[in-house]
Amino acid sequence: MTRILLASASPRRERLLRTAGFDPLVRPVDVDETIPDQPAEDLVLELARAKANAALNPFTPDPEAPAFGLTADTLVHLPGRPPLGKPRDRKHARSMLLDLSGRTHQVRTGVAILDTRNRRIATCFAIATDVRFRPLDPEEIDAYLDGDEAWDKAGAYAVQGRAATFVESIHGSWTNVVGLPLTEVVSTLRELGAFPVVPWRPHSPP
Repeated sequence: MTRILLASASPRRERLLRTAGFDPLVRPVDVDETIPDQPAEDLVLELARAKANAALNPFTPDPEAPAFGLTADTLVHLPGRPPLGKPRDRKHARSMLLDLSGRTHQVRTGVAILDTRNRRIATCFAIATDVRFRPLDPEEIDAYLDGDEAWDKAGAYAVQGRAATFVESIHGSWTNVVGLPLTEVVSTLRELGAFPVVPWRPHSPP
């Protein structure tokens, strides 16, 4: 398996990377994720870069450490409106889900790939996926919020959980909606030489 630095506390991103054949070294970073008044297209890249810089600045070069790493940030937004962010409380989460009910929204993830040996950002990109929710009954929203899936999630839902029953259609990367566009991450890392064929085949690290 290919060792990789994951500068994120997200268990969803760690699970996705393990599914793809990576062995993540998890080193979360702490950055200000306050959502300013700017387009989601720009914001996800800005936040991914901020997390990358936070991961690289204290990082001591180590020949045993993974040669590559990544940071990511995921936002949910309705067309022409600011990103929804993560819910502050139950009332805020309920408001978000009512906004998404019966509408198509975008899930956008910014990813920064780290060259840890040279302490630099190798590349940065963003992927967007269109997700349409069927009309939601207020009672089922309340029942959903009685569980623990909505918290610490952009848009107050987890598509890999019970909120899958809310989804009418998805156009684009499903793993992007979970929190990391695996196809693009794997392709980019392969182009950068992180592994020769597939990440799950044993090989000598670069």
